[in-house]
Amino acid sequence: MSTTALVGTGPRPTIVLVGHGMVGQRFLVALAERGLTATHRVVVLCEEPRPAYDRVRLTSYFSGTTPEELSMTDREFIETHGIELHIGAPAETIDRNARTVTARSGLTVTYDTLVLATGSYPFVPPVPGKDATGCFVYRTIEDLLAIEEYAKTRAATGAVVGGGLLGLEAAGALKGLGLATHIVEFAPRLMPVQVDEGGGAALLRTIEDMGLTVHTGTGTQEIVVGGDGAVTGMKLSDGSELATDMVVFSAGVRPRDQLARACGLAVGERGGVTVDEQCRTVGDPRVFAIGECALASDGRVYGLVAPGYEMAETAAATIAADEAAFTGADLSTKLKLLGVDVASFGDAHGTTADCLDVVYADSRSGMYKKLVIGRGGELLGGILVGDAEAYGTLRALTGSVPPVAPEQLVLPAGAGAPAQLGPSALPDEAVICSCHNVTKGTIRGAVAEHGRTTVPEVKKCTKAGTGCGSCVKVLTQLVNDELEASGVEVDKGLCGCFAQTREELYEIVLALRITSYRRLLDRFGREGARGGEGCETCKPAIASVIASLAPTIGADGYVLEGEQAALQDTNDHFLANLQKNGSYSVVPRIPGGEIAPEKLIVIGEIARDFGLYTKITGGQRIDMFGARVEQLPLIWARLVDAGFESGHAYGKALRTVKSCVGHTWCRYGVQDSVRMAIDLELRYRGLRSPHKLKSAVSGCARECAEAQSKDFGVIATVGGWNLYVGGNGGATPRHADLLAKDLSDAELVRLIDRFLMFYIRTADRLERTSVWLERIPGGLDHVRDVIVHDSLGICEELESLMAAHVAGYRDEWAETIADPEKLARFVSFVNAPDTPDPVVGFIPERDQIKPDLPLLTLGTHPRALGSAQAGETPFLEGSAQR
Repeated sequence: MSTTALVGTGPRPTIVLVGHGMVGQRFLVALAERGLTATHRVVVLCEEPRPAYDRVRLTSYFSGTTPEELSMTDREFIETHGIELHIGAPAETIDRNARTVTARSGLTVTYDTLVLATGSYPFVPPVPGKDATGCFVYRTIEDLLAIEEYAKTRAATGAVVGGGLLGLEAAGALKGLGLATHIVEFAPRLMPVQVDEGGGAALLRTIEDMGLTVHTGTGTQEIVVGGDGAVTGMKLSDGSELATDMVVFSAGVRPRDQLARACGLAVGERGGVTVDEQCRTVGDPRVFAIGECALASDGRVYGLVAPGYEMAETAAATIAADEAAFTGADLSTKLKLLGVDVASFGDAHGTTADCLDVVYADSRSGMYKKLVIGRGGELLGGILVGDAEAYGTLRALTGSVPPVAPEQLVLPAGAGAPAQLGPSALPDEAVICSCHNVTKGTIRGAVAEHGRTTVPEVKKCTKAGTGCGSCVKVLTQLVNDELEASGVEVDKGLCGCFAQTREELYEIVLALRITSYRRLLDRFGREGARGGEGCETCKPAIASVIASLAPTIGADGYVLEGEQAALQDTNDHFLANLQKNGSYSVVPRIPGGEIAPEKLIVIGEIARDFGLYTKITGGQRIDMFGARVEQLPLIWARLVDAGFESGHAYGKALRTVKSCVGHTWCRYGVQDSVRMAIDLELRYRGLRSPHKLKSAVSGCARECAEAQSKDFGVIATVGGWNLYVGGNGGATPRHADLLAKDLSDAELVRLIDRFLMFYIRTADRLERTSVWLERIPGGLDHVRDVIVHDSLGICEELESLMAAHVAGYRDEWAETIADPEKLARFVSFVNAPDTPDPVVGFIPERDQIKPDLPLLTLGTHPRALGSAQAGETPFLEGSAQR
C-alpha cells in the first residue's frame, strides 16, 4: 500500500497535466515556449511505463523502429524546464472542490490549473469471447509487444476487426509478422470515413492484390474460443465463420472521459469533455481538456494529431493570458497504408450543396482521384488513392479557384496533363502545415527574413513539417524555391539522414572503400542521424551503391549477407518477385532469348512438378509463377544444376538484352545480333544500378528487337553497330538518342561500359536512364563528351569499375542454395517453418493455373483484412492517459 503524499501549490501556481501522449507533450512544449515552465510548477501524471511517443508511427515498430526512436521527449527537455514527470502513475480521482488530483501511486497534487489530455480508448465490440486469450487491441507500444510475442509462439492466422486507418495499419503489422491476415469491416468499404465508394474500391483492389483478404459489409458476432480459452475463430454477421488464431480489435476509439464524469464535469451525449473555444471545460474555468478526450465547441471530437496540437496551443495561450481560440480544424489526412498512398482533404464527400465532382480512375493500377468543385470553380476537397503526390498542393488550394482547369489536377503524367501544378502557384495565405497552421508566407519569411537555409532550420523556426509529416515534400519545394530565388545554394542531400547527394555518396563509398551502411551513416550522416537507423529512402539507395561497387571496394556482393539483407527492397528479400496472391515468380536468365531443347525440358519439368504457371515474356524469357516461398530453393536447386542462373527480375539491375535472330537466320540481318545480345547480357548480369536496366540488339534497321525503347539499345549497320541510350517504354515512353554509330564490337562494349558506370555513378535514386539523361546538365551532349571523348578524364576508371564487376560476378541463387544459413530465411512463417502459406491458392485456366482471386472478392480467402464497426471514430493519433 503506497502512502499518500499531499503536495501543496507553494509559492508558484501549479499546472497539472493528466496524460502524456503526443498532445500532452505538445502542450508542455507550448508552455515552455511561453515561459510558463519558469513561472509555474508543472506536474505530469503519465499512465504508460514510458513518456510520450509518436503514436502516428506506431506501426513502424514492426519494420525495425525501436521504442526509443519513437520517443517524442527527452530527459534534457524535462530537466531543463523543471517538469515533474511521474511515469506509470495514472490519475484516479479529481476533487474539484479541494483542487486536487490523486494518482494510483498514492501521490496527491494540488492544482491551480488542471489540463486533461487523457486521449481515447479502443472500442471493443461487446461480442461473446472478446476477452479470450489471443484477443488484443492496437493502441500502445505494450500492445504491439504482446501481439508480436503471441504471433511468434501461438498464431499462424490473424484477423483485424476494423478497416479504418488504424485497422489497415494493424493488418499490415500482422502480415509483416508472417500471419495470414483478414480484415473484417462492418461498413460496405474500407476507410469509410475518409474515402468514398470509388476510393474504397480502388483501395480494396490494391490490398487484395497484396494477398490480404477483405470482408466488408459484415460485423463480428462472436469470437470462437477453444477448450484452452484461446481464440480459434470468428462468427460473422453474414453467417460465415473464419478460422483464426488471433483477433486484433481496431474498430475505432472513444473519448476517455471517465475522470471528468466522475468529478462532475459536463460531457457530451456520445462522450467527450465539453469545452469552450479556449478549451476550458464548461462550468470550471480552472480545468482544460485537449485532444481526443475533448468535445470541442463545434460539437466534434477530433481524433487526429493536428487538431490536438492546435487545442494544446490554445490551452497554453489561454493560461498565459494570450488571446487564442479553437473553433474547428482541418481533417485532411495523408497516409501510406500497406504501401498504398491514401489521402483526403476538405469536403471530400461533397456534402456542400450544389457541388460537382471531377474524377479520374484507373482500375488497372489501383488509382483513384476525385476533386469536389464548387459552382464558382473553387476547390472544396478531394480524395486520392494510389497516387497522393499532389496532396500538399491540392490541400493548400482548398477554398480557392485553382489556376488551371480541375481535370488537369487529377490527370497523371503522360495522360495529356500539363506539368503538375507546384507549390509556387499557391498564394502566401495558403496553409501548408495544417498540424501547426503554418502558411506559405510564413515559410517564405523564415528563409527570406530570418535567414533559414535548410529544411530542418525552417522546421525548427516555423514548426512546419514536425507534426504528421505529410507536408514535408511541399515544404521542401517551397524552401528550395525561395533559396534559389535568393541566390542561395539549395540542400540537395539524398534524404534527412545525409546532406550528400547519391552521386556524392557513391564517390565517398568508392574513395574510402566503405562497405557498411552503418559506417557510412555514422561517419557522414547528418548530425542528428548518426547512431540512428537511417530511413527507407537512403537504406536501399546505399545498398545499391555498395552492391554495384562490391568487387572494387572489397564488399560482399551477395545482397542478403549480413547488414545488406536489412537494406534491401521487398522483392530482394527472397530473390523473387512477390505476386498478387502471395506466391512468387521464378525467372531464370535466358541470355539473348536463346535456349537449348534440354533446358526447355528442364523448365517444363519443373513447372509440371511444382504446378507453376508458365509464360514467355516480352523480354524473351520464360517466367514461372505460383511458387510458395519455401519452394523457391527447391526449384532453384534444379535450375542451377541445369546451368541456369538468376534473371534478376526482382532487383534494380539488368533484366534482359532482347534480340532478333540476326543475320544467322534472317535474310535482312547484317550482323549477328543474338551473339551480341548474349555477350552483353552475360557481361552486365547482376549489375546493381539506381533503377532497372533493359537492353536490346537488332540485327538491322528494321528494328525487330525494339532497341530504341531501351536504356541502351544496339542496332546493326553494314559498318558495325549504332548505340542508342536513354530509351524507355512503359507509361512514359521515350525514344532513345543516338550516342555513336558504326562501332566495332570492342568499341561498342567499351562505350556501354562507360555509359552504364557513368549513369550508376551520377544518377539519383530510382532514376531511369531516360530521366537521368534529361536531367543531367548538358544532357546527351555532355554524356557524349564524357564517355566518347573522355572530357573529364574518367573513362579509364569507368572501364576499370566495370571490369571489376565482370570479374567479381557471382550468381545469387547458386550461393543461396549452397548455404544452409541463407536457406533458413525461405519459410512462409518464421514460427511454423514447415507450414505452407494458406494464402497461395489457385484455380485452373487454359490448361494452367491462375490465382484464386474470386475468393478474395467473396471474403473467404485466408489472408483477409479486418473491419471497422459502425460509428468508427476517425483516428490517426492518440494521446491516451499514460
